Amino acid sequence: MQGLMMDMPLLISSILQHADRHFGDTEIVSRRVEGDIHRYTYSQCHQRARRVADALTRLGVHNGDRIATLAWNGYRHMELYYAVGGMGAVAHTINPRLHPDQIAWIVNHAGDSYLAFDTTFLPIIEAIAAKCPTVKGWIAMIDADKHPVSDKIPNLINYETLLSGGNDDFQWPELDERSAVALCYTSGTTGNPKGAMYSHRSTVLHAYAAALPDAMGASSRDSILPVVPMFHVNAWGLPYTAPMVGAKMVFPGPALDGKSLYELFETEGVTFSAGVPTVWLGLLQHVKQHDLKFSTFKRTVIGGSACPPAMIRTFNDDYGVEVVHAWGMTELSPLGTLSKLAGKHQKLSPAAQQKILEKQGHVIYGIDMKIVGDDGQDLPWDGTTFGNLLVRGPWVIKEYFKGEGGDPLVYDKEGRGWFPTGDVATIDADGYMQITDRSKDVIKSGGEWISSIDLENLAIAHPAVANAAVIGVAHPKWDERPLLIVARKPGAEVTREELLKFYEGKIAKFWMPDDVQFVDAIPLGATGKILKTRLREQFKDYTLPTA
Repeated sequence: MQGLMMDMPLLISSILQHADRHFGDTEIVSRRVEGDIHRYTYSQCHQRARRVADALTRLGVHNGDRIATLAWNGYRHMELYYAVGGMGAVAHTINPRLHPDQIAWIVNHAGDSYLAFDTTFLPIIEAIAAKCPTVKGWIAMIDADKHPVSDKIPNLINYETLLSGGNDDFQWPELDERSAVALCYTSGTTGNPKGAMYSHRSTVLHAYAAALPDAMGASSRDSILPVVPMFHVNAWGLPYTAPMVGAKMVFPGPALDGKSLYELFETEGVTFSAGVPTVWLGLLQHVKQHDLKFSTFKRTVIGGSACPPAMIRTFNDDYGVEVVHAWGMTELSPLGTLSKLAGKHQKLSPAAQQKILEKQGHVIYGIDMKIVGDDGQDLPWDGTTFGNLLVRGPWVIKEYFKGEGGDPLVYDKEGRGWFPTGDVATIDADGYMQITDRSKDVIKSGGEWISSIDLENLAIAHPAVANAAVIGVAHPKWDERPLLIVARKPGAEVTREELLKFYEGKIAKFWMPDDVQFVDAIPLGATGKILKTRLREQFKDYTLPTA
């Protein structure tokens, strides 16, 4: 026997429809690349999103077509989230901090048919346009009177002109809730980036879970400013969660410095934000230097890389801001755990509570996790035993786009699939997880991933280099920065400066190693793999010159 309930698919278009109908006059505020502050409402956002969807339909965009974005956090970017996904196509957000060659590779692998961009990134578009044969048109997200001119970009379309040709009576189609809605690429330590393809169902469920009190705790009383970029796992789902609960949205655009952020926080009454630790350093430095306080800002989610305990204490003790430490991955849409105290913790001492809050936290409903040994056997939740972290849930990927890398899941004795995160962690008796290491050698710098293997392969291409390894070294601002360790070929000479110059133009600037150290030989294991554990031990007391 089945239940007798209405059968309504979980679609992202329903989120914006809900915001329009029930929170229609709530504001969306954006700092634009044009330099000014733009204001409008959820009702106006919904209207414009329908017009964009209709205009894209007239361009010939069909179900499943990928529409890429290379853009900051702003109202036009949000319109594309809903217009593209709501019409049945796939919104593909791309990280503009990658090297242009990597961006071109991702565009071609995704098979993007159109790419919308903020004009800040015009040089990137000019560099890749000729290398991206699947892209039929390039959409400049700027006022029509400021539309760029470039003979390097074929079929350069203005966003506002395109939108004006759309009909705001466009009706959202009723799609299969398991159809694709968004695509984000992630890079690990080996091979090319892989795509995580999210569904309408997974995205709506993730937005529901993110709003829970022990997660982000979002409500219509909030004014939410996502500092985390919309190209970084869909700004951790906030462009879906905020309209779901009717919260005011504040988008910072390209201005992410402490002064600009503080001005928006105060003028727009921001109560809640989210971002990686490095961006908060700039904000905290600004408020401290100018002896400022926050009048409305009450809590922030910090993830992307481990939040330093001192930052948690500074926010709480000096400014009365609650820090919610979080962990997730692109493959998890991204939320997995958030650290908030349970009822049983309320009577603990402040020091004991702080220790709990420094962990990556407790799963939210929808995510299950466990730690296993190298033999695949479950390990105890005692807070000290560490193992390989596995997760499963309705917003965890089951495979990568186009089947890249084969089946990534590991299966338990019941035949259930678990996603191996590549992280090593402990879980305590109350279910609070703490990352202790990464089984892969990816370096996380300011919340962005840097592939050590890619850097090693480039170094080894230098004629004077016999072998090379890259390890992450602690940095007070960026969490980790890459250190290049090189063994020269016999009789060959090469300097630190020559090696760093060798990288120029081949990698994104933030991938550049902070220093180079020379050794007689790179330690290798029995199978010929580099023993990075030995290198980390050798350089454990090393301090980067930039630190």
